[in-house]
Formats: sequence, C-alpha cells, structure tokens
Amino acid sequence: MQIEIKIDKNCIEPKIVIMAQSMTEDVKRIVDLLSAETPQLLAGFRNDQLEILDPTKVLRFYAQQGKVIAVTENGEYVLRQRLYELEEKLEKDGFIRISNSEIINLKKAKNFDHSLAGSICVRLSDGTITYVSRRYVSKIKQLFGI
Repeated sequence: MQIEIKIDKNCIEPKIVIMAQSMTEDVKRIVDLLSAETPQLLAGFRNDQLEILDPTKVLRFYAQQGKVIAVTENGEYVLRQRLYELEEKLEKDGFIRISNSEIINLKKAKNFDHSLAGSICVRLSDGTITYVSRRYVSKIKQLFGI
C-alpha cells in the first residue's frame, strides 16, 4: 500500500482520495476507520450523581433486575440505555454480546477458556469471570476463527 500526502495551502478542508483496482477488505476497513465517529461518552449514575463514562474504560455491561449496569475499574454505574442500544452503539469499538444479559469489552478480556462443554468461560482484566451463553458460543468462535 502506498501513502501519499500533498500539502496545499489553498486547501480549506482535508480531502482523502483512495485509489484502488477494486473494493477490497483493506479498502473497506480504511473507509470504515476514516468515517468512524468519535467515541461517544456514556452517562452513568452512582450514588444519585451523574458521571460521564468513557466506553473504553468499561469492562462489561449487564442487565439485572430491569437495570443496565456498566462495570468499570472505578466501580459500577447504572445506565439509562438498554443492552441492545449499547450493543449497536459500541459494536465497532470492540464490544460483543455474550448472553442475553451481558456485553463485554473484548479489549478487557484476558482469556477465553472453551474447555467447558457447550460454553466458554471469560476472564476479564479485573479478575471477573463470566460465561458465554450457548446461544452466543458460535458467534465467539467465529470471531476468533475457531
């Protein structure tokens, strides 16, 4: 791949041109990266106070008793979004759904143990252990090519 940058003092707004023989996976990936929105912040509540959460700092989201909880290294926060909304919003940022009630940050996963019959055990960077439900095992295996 060749990269060429031209500096033009008359150029008001940056312009990107991609020249390729055909639309390849690499070209699609570059376009996706260039057109990606800036990371969105989340509003979390703890002790009746609203705090702004950086999604990259979240280890996992889970639903419990009708509430969605975000777990960070600094503690747990209640969110007003639903899991399906978070899944759509954060899928491109490395989050993946592992059950009907949980989404994890793949960048915070230390290891996956698939020695259990029909399930996968996930250890997160804070030591938390969680499990991929049977319904989502094939999705995880496909993601890792196993």
